[in-house]
Amino acid sequence: MTPIKTPKKLIEVALPLDKINIACAREKSIRHGHPSTLHLWWARRPLAAARAVIFAQMVNDPGYQQGGGFKYGVNKEKAAIERERLFKIIEDLVLWENTNNETVLAAARAEILRSWRETCELNKNHPQAAELFNPDKLPAFHDPFAGGGALPLEAQRLGLESYASDLNPVAVTINKAMIEIPPKFAGLPPVGPKLESQGKRSADLFANSWQGAQGLAEDVRRYGAWMRAEAEKRIGRLYPKIEVTADMVDERPDLAPLLGQKLTVIAWLWARTVKSPNPAFSHVDVPLASTFVLSSKAGKEAYVQPVVEDDRYHFMVKVGKPPESAKGGTTAGKRAGFFCLLSSSPMDYKYIRNEGSAGRMGAKLMAIVAEGGHGRVYLSPTEEHELCAHQVKPEWKPETPLHGKCRVNVSNYGLDVYGDLFTHRQLVALTTFADLVPEAIARVREDAAQAFAVLAESRRQAAGIRPEDTAHQPEIAALLDPKPLDQGGTGAAAYAEAVGVYLGVALSRLTDICNALCRWETSKTQVRNLFGRQAIPMMWDFAENNVFAQAAGDYGTSLGNMVRALLELPGTGTALAIQADAQTQTISTN
Repeated sequence: MTPIKTPKKLIEVALPLDKINIACAREKSIRHGHPSTLHLWWARRPLAAARAVIFAQMVNDPGYQQGGGFKYGVNKEKAAIERERLFKIIEDLVLWENTNNETVLAAARAEILRSWRETCELNKNHPQAAELFNPDKLPAFHDPFAGGGALPLEAQRLGLESYASDLNPVAVTINKAMIEIPPKFAGLPPVGPKLESQGKRSADLFANSWQGAQGLAEDVRRYGAWMRAEAEKRIGRLYPKIEVTADMVDERPDLAPLLGQKLTVIAWLWARTVKSPNPAFSHVDVPLASTFVLSSKAGKEAYVQPVVEDDRYHFMVKVGKPPESAKGGTTAGKRAGFFCLLSSSPMDYKYIRNEGSAGRMGAKLMAIVAEGGHGRVYLSPTEEHELCAHQVKPEWKPETPLHGKCRVNVSNYGLDVYGDLFTHRQLVALTTFADLVPEAIARVREDAAQAFAVLAESRRQAAGIRPEDTAHQPEIAALLDPKPLDQGGTGAAAYAEAVGVYLGVALSRLTDICNALCRWETSKTQVRNLFGRQAIPMMWDFAENNVFAQAAGDYGTSLGNMVRALLELPGTGTALAIQADAQTQTISTN
């Protein structure tokens, strides 16, 4: 076998590690436009590191090398100067601001191509030179453990054919959404009806020049907005506004400026309940509240004050600095469980587990968070809002049993199937959005069929091609391709399914913040998603978001974050993502 002559790569000799590390650390704070906002993936790798590593693996080190039948490179002094030049390219390449900077990327791609051609020249006499060392075709990239897709994405950005495979179907979907789907429809204008209000990112921003995935991203936004509006028509009644009444103002003079206004609810804050262990109050559902503090923001503090009257109690919201007693809610100390609000009787976790397993765990509304004129407004719970939530009857819920780490905590308290992790209102909302995804796909298919036919005809006339010859013109044929997405289609049917992928991903994102295990963050005064870590922790007092509130936890917010990430994807080149075992995949052998 004839040996392959391969110069050392830059990564084998030296890298500007400090600059790469700084860029990676900064990237952790980047949210808008980052692929991490497409969908949750635990083991994400920094894009800066991925970009730097791939570049340094592809570029030859300039230092002098000999042996193995070849000589390459320059002396130490010249090599040091050349390395500094390459380091500067890497230092520019890893900056977040340069993620899609074509000048910077072009310089990096040119260096990769130059090194490849040098390697091809060294191996021009190899028996398989024509097959293995084509100076005009770069080697393809394959990651058999693609995960969150940082490496395949950055390989694509650097001009390589990119292939991703993983055994996890979530990882495969993420990679398809990032590297495979956008190039298929790059440069196409959106087909959906223009929104009445284009918001901050107007469709007119791109005028008639839709680059990369911009048109696709705009359609995801347009049809996602249609889904949200349609869902609100169907279930908006389940998310009522709250009117500030005179009685509320009498109790809370600070609400006077809002008298008579109907405020949009951002979240309902609930405390789980169990029957009191005290025989005198065993008929009462008492709260398990880890805290009564609602807001710890300086100057905007608010808290819940429980009011006990014989064998009854209710919650009142107060503004001002909370007393020490409010901070611990009804907890009885670390690992000691809770205490009964009515009798102060202790309730250890064994008792609470038994209550939950027996189906006697409920929930009581503690407070309502609404959007006021100048920020959050915290209101006492009302019977109307509590009844509205409790009277919702979902027609379906997922009955798949929890397994693995999911069972470590919540199943101890009677939450045994996935459907138990949601309130009834959340189940109805998520089911409604799920039902709307195929409806949106059907609308996209119809709109795309008309738009693509018009675009194909326009391109045919511009090129002066006869109608019977259009099948032989790749750009025109792609628009008229009837195959679905999973068969490599590029026409209306495939485009509709592509938009559907992103709408489905947005819904999946929504479930992370639309479940009964989300917490209310008192310092940032917003609902926080469930998966802060790789586990499902039990949440005693939880926040139920309003999916139509246009705030954290709203469907539109989840969709908007994903669209911003889609806009930042390269949307060029050849890419493929498949589900495959790393040991048995065949991509690497092709």
